Amino acid sequence: MIRRSAKRSPRAGTIVLVPLLALLLSGCGINNIPTYEEQAKARWSEVQNQYQRRADLIPNLVETVKGYAQQEKSVLESVTEARAKATAIQVTADTITDPEAFKKFQDAQAQLTGALGRLLAVSENYPDLKSNQNFLALQSQLEGTENRIAVARRDYIEAVRVYNTELRTFPGAIWASTLYRSEKPMQEFTAAEELKQPPQVKF
Repeated sequence: MIRRSAKRSPRAGTIVLVPLLALLLSGCGINNIPTYEEQAKARWSEVQNQYQRRADLIPNLVETVKGYAQQEKSVLESVTEARAKATAIQVTADTITDPEAFKKFQDAQAQLTGALGRLLAVSENYPDLKSNQNFLALQSQLEGTENRIAVARRDYIEAVRVYNTELRTFPGAIWASTLYRSEKPMQEFTAAEELKQPPQVKF
């Protein structure tokens, strides 16, 4: 009786090896950097959406205040100018990895926050304005938007922390220096704590 020696085909070994290698790589965090990057970008989009929502509310708020407080011209102009500066900044996908561009965006938004706080404080001097239904509705929407901005910024900061940490720690640092060399750390908000608080008006 003649025995045939069992020979393994090289192809059969490859079929087993490729899925095994893919499984090992996925377990080593090879996908973490792009995953965390996409999460941070999604959080950044939400920050932008909420700032845009605020910018859209401002013209109506300014017009309402103007109807009752014409003499507050400098305050009204400062809000209008701050809004114009904030909305004029071109925000691109590179903004969150460019310290200078990010700081410019952040400073413009902080300036607008301060101007809005002064505008809302003006209403304290005008009882008729404080009781105007349109003003009350706009002021409520603005406060709600400021709260959503604070939440969106917090979520973005956390997503960036996770992403930046992955770039600097093992095994992410290995993938960052080989497969993802073009990936850069993302910028975080660094505004003073008081600028992060929504403007408040006591009625």
